[in-house]
Amino acid sequence: MCAKQVKKVPKQVETTGHQWDGIEELNNPMPRWWVWTFYATIVWGIGYTVAYPAWPLISGATPGVIGASTRADVAAEIERFDVANAAIKQQLVAADLNAIKDKPELASFATNAGAAVFKTNCTTCHGSGAQGFEGKGYPSLIDDDWLWGGTMEDIHLTITHGIRNTTDPDARYSQMPAFGVDELLDATQIGQVSDYVLKISGQEHDAAAATAGATIYAENCAACHMEDGSGDRVQGAPMLSDAIWLYGGSREKIIASVSTARFGVMPDWNERLSEDEIRAVAFYVHSLGGGE
Repeated sequence: MCAKQVKKVPKQVETTGHQWDGIEELNNPMPRWWVWTFYATIVWGIGYTVAYPAWPLISGATPGVIGASTRADVAAEIERFDVANAAIKQQLVAADLNAIKDKPELASFATNAGAAVFKTNCTTCHGSGAQGFEGKGYPSLIDDDWLWGGTMEDIHLTITHGIRNTTDPDARYSQMPAFGVDELLDATQIGQVSDYVLKISGQEHDAAAATAGATIYAENCAACHMEDGSGDRVQGAPMLSDAIWLYGGSREKIIASVSTARFGVMPDWNERLSEDEIRAVAFYVHSLGGGE
């Protein structure tokens, strides 16, 4: 005699009471493995905050019972490399700037260290490739046009003390008169001298205005920019007879420069970088192709 098979009735699961477009949400319990994993993460989290620095305080964070510190680890690693490079840094500081290139090991170190310093501190203004930003007053460091000179000594001095800053009394300094703002020249004269600058830089210009502007240039501009527009690196006066422009070379840009003057500022790095870092980045910049 066969036993009668009893059909199992599925257990009815309560709903959460939530309903969307007629679809109800069942109140099924979470899988046990998931629940225990969740509890384990809570225990792990509590243990981690006890063992490691975690909770922020007013002047720091809880140190953790094992005394771990990623900041201390980084500081120790930096110190380790400083100790390892101490000897070659001393060589770099003691070496004649122009002789660094003749010592392969020293030149390699200066190039790599200088590139790191440049990428950390200089790219914001001069660009990642040292190409500068024409029209914004950030000069290119890879061409042959240097406001204050492009020798190793010149570059080193510029980086060390900066330009027109208020923090270093030895900063390179010069100031162009604001011919328009200070009413030294009227609008017509400024336009004429701007056309003369366009002429000597080989650009399209108004010939009659440029002729009149030549006299204005000789009386007001030649003392700094030289009679032929070749500039003067002693004063940081730019060359006006080439196609390289710090603030733009269009007629409008030149008029703006003559009218309001330019006063670019570079910070001094002697308080932020060590002497070996300054020498390294000076060597790196000089080696980019524009150094003299």
